[in-house]
Amino acid sequence: MTDVRSIVEPSTLTLGGGGALRVAKRLLLATRPKFFSASILPMLLGTAWGHHVSGQFDITALTLALAATLCVHAGANVINDVFDELGGSDRSNNNRIYPYTGGSRFIQNGIMSVSAMTRWALMLYFVAIVVGAILTGMKGVGVLLFGLVGVGLGALYSIPPIQLSARGIGEATVAVAFGVVPVTGAAWLQSGIVDGEVLLVSIPVSLWVAAIILINEVPDIAADAAAGKRTLAVRLGLRGTQALYVCIHILAVLAIGLAVSQGTFSVIVLVLPALLLLAAILASRSIGRATNPVQPLKRSIELTLAIHALGTLWLAGYVWYTS
Repeated sequence: MTDVRSIVEPSTLTLGGGGALRVAKRLLLATRPKFFSASILPMLLGTAWGHHVSGQFDITALTLALAATLCVHAGANVINDVFDELGGSDRSNNNRIYPYTGGSRFIQNGIMSVSAMTRWALMLYFVAIVVGAILTGMKGVGVLLFGLVGVGLGALYSIPPIQLSARGIGEATVAVAFGVVPVTGAAWLQSGIVDGEVLLVSIPVSLWVAAIILINEVPDIAADAAAGKRTLAVRLGLRGTQALYVCIHILAVLAIGLAVSQGTFSVIVLVLPALLLLAAILASRSIGRATNPVQPLKRSIELTLAIHALGTLWLAGYVWYTS
């Protein structure tokens, strides 16, 4: 499948050493920042919705919430690397597509040890807790509830014996943690309201982020299966994963259509999601192949990330414009 020799991965040559810039770069890249849009953009959509409902915009609350959310997301990515190494799935993954699948490769390539990565994850969680405590003092105990759900789901996604990602519900877990929670949480920070309408607004974003997780599991199927990590892609196989991937994107458009029918969105909002659905159908073609050359599947992963980003920004822009 993937020829890992053709992929430029992080190494001690480029990221080793003790200089301040090297350390900062090493710590940043260990968090897999290419995926941060999956948590930042839903926060922007939720903020736009909260402003739409209340007419208020608290930039301090948004800034603190973004900082805490990024730290939680980064910590979840790092701790996922730790437990995928301990479980053996990343260590034996010869079909990975860096930097999207198979982890950050920091442990496997000797850049940071398991203990160093663990300490970094705990530090990120600690910063998130401190920022969350400040935000709780400003906005009330509701912040604590959203924070506990987000941190809990992010940790339980990776940590045995629960390890939700290995039980075939990783996509659903991430859909809630990086879709429902940041959208409704950010909306609540601006308006103090969480209702059925904002939950409906969060559904397309939740589905788009679930699709990211699903397609990222495809190159890792063999390694995950060998390590006993039964992800949804392992359970469904290539054809089943391809069908589910398309269904997820169809459901996202249907959810927006439901929001249109209820007057939450104008029908014009359906234009871009419909085009993104066509893009997702094209992206799905590389999933169902018996063999997955690295470049087509890599492009499909990148297209899935772009679908999430463009779709979420489109919804946020519309909500903000009509506020």
